[in-house]
Amino acid sequence: MAGARLANVLLLQRDVQHAIKFYSKGLGLHLASESPKYAELTCSAGNTIALKQVEGEALRSTGYSPMLSFNVEDLQGTLTRLLSLGAHMDGPIRYPTFGKVAAVRAPDGHMISLFESDDGL
Repeated sequence: MAGARLANVLLLQRDVQHAIKFYSKGLGLHLASESPKYAELTCSAGNTIALKQVEGEALRSTGYSPMLSFNVEDLQGTLTRLLSLGAHMDGPIRYPTFGKVAAVRAPDGHMISLFESDDGL
């Protein structure tokens, strides 16, 4: 079994453009990619913070942020292991055109996003 690779820490935001300014100017993070509702910033160590705009406060205030985002080779196998260890699915597995995505809540309440790319890790 290959280990999961932490892809980024996902922060849900009211305003992505404002958050970009905050993290880039305030902390010196480099803007790696940007769209109107999503951006990725990197630090000098190469770690990534992803910023995603959400509508409404529910997602921001009910323990969805920050979210640990992992790239995995086997989404179903990883889900099976996590669920057996006390995680709970937060919605169904989604199948966007580029892979599979699932969200689980860890036993301690933290949110974890799992992504299996069509191209592998």
